[in-house]
Amino acid sequence: MDLRIDDDELASCVSCGLCLAHCPTFRVTGVEMLSPRGRISAMRAVQREDAPVDEDFVHAMDTCVQCRGCEPACPSGVPFGHLIEATRRTLAEHPPRGVRTAPWWRRVAYRVLEHPRLLRAGSSALALAQRVRLVPSTRLGLPARLPVRRAPLAPTGDDVVLFTGCVMDAWQREVHAAVARVLATTGAGVAVSGDRAPCCGALHEHAGLGSRAHLLAERTIHALPGDAPILVDSAGCGAMLKDYGRLLGTDEARAFSARVRDVHEWLAEHLDDLPAAPSGIARARVTVQDPCHLRHVQRAHMPVRTVLGRYVDVVELDDDGRCCGAGGAYSVLQPELARDIRARKLGAIERAGAPVVASANPGCQLHLCAGGVDARHPLVVVDDILHGGGAHGR
Repeated sequence: MDLRIDDDELASCVSCGLCLAHCPTFRVTGVEMLSPRGRISAMRAVQREDAPVDEDFVHAMDTCVQCRGCEPACPSGVPFGHLIEATRRTLAEHPPRGVRTAPWWRRVAYRVLEHPRLLRAGSSALALAQRVRLVPSTRLGLPARLPVRRAPLAPTGDDVVLFTGCVMDAWQREVHAAVARVLATTGAGVAVSGDRAPCCGALHEHAGLGSRAHLLAERTIHALPGDAPILVDSAGCGAMLKDYGRLLGTDEARAFSARVRDVHEWLAEHLDDLPAAPSGIARARVTVQDPCHLRHVQRAHMPVRTVLGRYVDVVELDDDGRCCGAGGAYSVLQPELARDIRARKLGAIERAGAPVVASANPGCQLHLCAGGVDARHPLVVVDDILHGGGAHGR
């Protein structure tokens, strides 16, 4: 079967095994097939030797978290993210006969992300179901308490654009509000992408729904014209928006991606414009957990420390940036593996000993909260200090 993988990228792996220690699924299972090296070997067998696409192959591809922690560790620079995305796209578009693949309802769920009013209505219905205890908070990767209503985000100018996205806007709009307040303290006027650009397409791309991801990328680019910086407070969305140039291969897409910054990158460059912490507030200790798509894909995790360090004592984990197991929709689709991966992260957090964990990705934050951690977005921590009385002010 032709997996439609770039053969040069596939050939770049020399099977050295340096990736193994950085692969979350290999670390918790010890199964070679569930490592980057094992998955690439399976891809080669299918593409070059016409090996069958059976349930073992599909399982190996489906259970990849797509954390891309293997990429910085690889001396050959294997672009594993491109390989797994291309493979999943081929499997989604040409499902093998007799092999169980993604159910139909998963495609429907991804389509809902493209319709913000429908997503918000569904989220509000789930919130009401939570209130009467029809839906356990640990199900579906939901926050402990979904909002029934959401206060609108009012634009304050057009110096920068805050990208609000889909699930995060429906479930955690209060994070966007906190980020906007912090940005406002620098004197910047903040525009909001809102329903003009309802979804970046990251979850679609990870699921192999490439045509929908391309459509959403084009829609987002056309919805946000101009040259103002586009600031993103979700690591997964930021990685996707920065990749539009490669994904679409057009000058317009490359110009758009050049405007995209993680919000901490932008704030780190405007650090002197941020106000000092109010007098009399003791510096709290806060652990930083790096989302994989901020650390391994965007390589933009250090600005989080720069911004947080202005207000708190940053505590580092001792696990070298290992994945927490959230992986976008991974914690819902592969709950057992996600919990096993998270257990190692929880051990590192416990060893760090700080009461609050800052994570710049909504999926990571929710996954860690479900594991009993007080996890917050880094700029929620900053906003609490500037406007709420301290890092423990909520």
